[in-house]
Amino acid sequence: MVDLYQRCIELILSNQAKSGAYIASPSFPSYAFCWLRDGSFVAYAMDLVGEHDSAAAFLRWASGTVQHYAGKVERLLEKLRREDPPDARDLLHARYTLDGFEVQDDWGNFQLDGYGTWLWALAQHEVLAHDVALVQDAAESIRTTVRYLSALWTSPNYDCWEEYPDLVHTYTLAAIYAGLRSAEPWVGPHVGLRTWDGRPPGELAEDIRRCVLERAVQDAHLVKHVSLPAPAADVAPERLDAVDASLIGVSTPYRLLVPSEPLMHRTVQRIESDLHCPAGGVHRYLADTYYGGGEWLLLSAWLGWYYAEQGQREKAVSLLRWIEAQADDEGNLPEQVSTHVLAPQCLATWKARWGPIASPLLWSHAMYLILRRALAMGDET
Repeated sequence: MVDLYQRCIELILSNQAKSGAYIASPSFPSYAFCWLRDGSFVAYAMDLVGEHDSAAAFLRWASGTVQHYAGKVERLLEKLRREDPPDARDLLHARYTLDGFEVQDDWGNFQLDGYGTWLWALAQHEVLAHDVALVQDAAESIRTTVRYLSALWTSPNYDCWEEYPDLVHTYTLAAIYAGLRSAEPWVGPHVGLRTWDGRPPGELAEDIRRCVLERAVQDAHLVKHVSLPAPAADVAPERLDAVDASLIGVSTPYRLLVPSEPLMHRTVQRIESDLHCPAGGVHRYLADTYYGGGEWLLLSAWLGWYYAEQGQREKAVSLLRWIEAQADDEGNLPEQVSTHVLAPQCLATWKARWGPIASPLLWSHAMYLILRRALAMGDET
């Protein structure tokens, strides 16, 4: 029987490029790249299990990639000062080749959450690995990222599932909030940070928090999309009041809200009722059609992570066991499973287009490790 915990560590390490980048999935051609979002969570998992060199290599790769394209950010900021509209050539990409270069295709590249998550993961690494030197080495990239995020945080962009580019997303704002908050300790001794308009990053983070509380709450829970700027007139109402399982990230780990806050409790309750299959996994959102809208392993681990932080151990362990049951004989964890799908008519279409569901997915393995460590920490307290 495969030791899934060790298998996850070994699989992640064996699929880290010499550059430090983590490939999203080694067997799924459409995912043969490194996303800042996925990679940052993988790096955090590596830090949690003591593989600090692996985490540092990814974070250093991300820093170098940001700095390689820093000229784009300067061009963007200059356009904004002149009140000229930026175009796609001025925007940083969400994913790169393993060597750190942009991929030139029609993918939805304008995504902001990964850059906030990279700053958050870098701060976690500094604490877990006691690696101040890496933060110092990444100073220019940190400055570039903070200025970029602070200039664009109100802009509609693709969400963490690379959809809905016409809207602003609660999860994305939470990731940016976490990145700016994580950067606060670097204002003085390490980096000397300011937003693009000259403010401390923590001040802007509070603006983002207020925005979420004022514009991303309906029926006493958080919703998937933020009413800033005003949505287009043709946006379907169900897109504006729905939850998304990624909303767990607002508290765990981004801490825009603490996990015990009533608003967070009500949001998780809605996720449970709408998206969590009884005795099963967690869907992304009700209107999901990607590979039929199955149950995602990384989201199941994410909900378990939240439960572990809340002391709801039985619920967390139940999700852990469900994830373990989805591993194949070699211990590979897929992106999602199709036991219960929301849009069965779309499953065959996606399989014909891109082949079988991605497996292994490094992000799934990383979130399993994070959940295991969260439960272990609960045992130690």
